[in-house]
Parts: sequence; C-alpha cells; structure tokens
Amino acid sequence: MPQARYPSPDGAAAERRPAARIPRVTAGAFGLVVLSALLHAFWSASIKGSREPLTFNLLQALATTVLALGVFAAADLASIPRSVWWALLGTSLAHALYFLFLTFALERGELTLVYPIARSTPAFLPFLAIPLLGETVSALGALGIATVVAGVWLVHSEGRLSWRALVGSGTGFAYLTLLTTVAYSLFDKAAMAELATSAPESRVPHAILFYFLLSAGSTALFAPLAALGLGERPWAETARREWPRALAAAAMSFVSYVLILQAYRAAPASYVVAVRQSSVLFAVAIGILHLRERPSRARVLGALATVAGVALIGIAD
Repeated sequence: MPQARYPSPDGAAAERRPAARIPRVTAGAFGLVVLSALLHAFWSASIKGSREPLTFNLLQALATTVLALGVFAAADLASIPRSVWWALLGTSLAHALYFLFLTFALERGELTLVYPIARSTPAFLPFLAIPLLGETVSALGALGIATVVAGVWLVHSEGRLSWRALVGSGTGFAYLTLLTTVAYSLFDKAAMAELATSAPESRVPHAILFYFLLSAGSTALFAPLAALGLGERPWAETARREWPRALAAAAMSFVSYVLILQAYRAAPASYVVAVRQSSVLFAVAIGILHLRERPSRARVLGALATVAGVALIGIAD
C-alpha cells in the first residue's frame, strides 16, 4: 500500500513517517518474567543446598551442552548474523564468570544475603540500556525500578547505612556476580533484537537456539575455570550423588532463561530485568522454609518492597 502524502509548509509533498514504536510491558511478558523469577530462585537454592556447589554447577553445564548438540543438528546456524555471534561470545564469557562467582558466593554466604546482592541489576542496567540500546523508561517505570533497587539493598544492608553492613561473608563474589549479570543482560537483549529482525525462524525457535548456543559457549569457558577451582575436592563422589538434582536444576535454568529471552522480544531490558527481581522475594521464602535460614526483619521488609516495585513496573504502561 502506498504511503499517504501531505503538503509540506513550502508546498512540496512530504511523506508522513510513523513515530518510532516504543515496546510496552504486556501482561503476557510480565507473567513470563515472574515465572522465570520463581524458577531462578529455586535454581539458586538448589546450588546452595548441594554438597559441592562448584561440581554441581559443572554437572549442570555439561548436561546442557550435551543437549545442545542435538539442537545444533536441527538448526540453521549459517543464517545467524555475524553480529549475533559476537554478542554470543560476550554473553558466554559473562555467563562463565557469573557461574563461577555465584558458586563462590553461595559457598560462603546465606542465600537470603547473597541472592539479593547478585540480583540488584536494576541499580545499574538502566544507565547502560538507555544509551546503548536506545530504550526509554517512563516516570512510573523509573519509580518502580527505584523501589526495587531500594528493597534489594535493604535486604542485604539490614537497614543500616554503614560500610560494614554492606560487606560480609560471600558479598565480594556476590558483587562480582552482579556485574556479570549486567553484562550478559545487555548482550542478550542486543542479540535477541538482532535475531528477531535479521534471521528467519527455523525449526528451532530463536530463544531456544540462543540459549543452547550460549550454554555451549559458557561451558567451554566455565569448565576449565571450575576444574582449577575444584583442585583436590572430591568431585567424583559428589557427581555420583547429585547428578539427578543437577539435571533437574539444569532443566529449571533452561525454562527460566528461555522465558526471559522471549520477554526481551516484547519489553525493554530495563523493565524485564527489574521485574525479574521478584525472585528476591521467592529466594527469601525458600531460604526460610527450605534452607532454615533466619533473615532479619529488615531483609523481609526489603523483599516486600521489591514486590511493590515490581507492581509499579507492571502497571507503568
């Protein structure tokens, strides 16, 4: 259909160009992210509850990579743009470091302390997603993001503003985990946007193909790092005992991440990552009920504040 033409002020015909469409947060995308958050909380709790978290994570990575070989056989890898391959390299490195740092953090600190720090990505991601990805954040959305961030920091600061309140067992690696989360969120968003516009859908949906590609890449980088970290640990005995739980955790990770990748195709990265912080509330509940941790009242209040921020983001648009 030809585009409509309207007289310009100087009498020449000018084409009417539609305004750029800004992605909105739909109810479907919101639900996908919340479900992903719940699965991610259970996934992290399974790592914390394992006898040997580093071996446990290595088993997960290897199991996912084996499945990836079958996916690659059915996919048209030649149709993937070069820019996506570069993004995959970046996100694979970020994920490898993420697994390593998260493992060390959970070995040293409680889930109710480490998890909120590692998931406080909204404090930093919007400042990068806006200039790098060209996204916008509404006033109500910004308020929701700020509320999420305040709640997350309340969880792990115990309501105190002193430096010692922000530093404890496992927190150093938790902060490193946070930085890698910011990095892979940006790479993932950019790659999924490029796949959606320049690569045709094949027998394997983009989200699933991308997940297994980054899984294979991150495993190739994480495995030697994990081997160095294991040293003299009894990894063989741990592998025999915990491989069924590791497979279940790998399945949770797969479903959780595919849901996030699908949400990235329908909503801005800042909103998606912020809404996913509802996993903080789920993690606190799992830590109390399953791991028998005893978080302070300030941590629980912080988790509730996170939920309030999630609600604001959900109704922002």
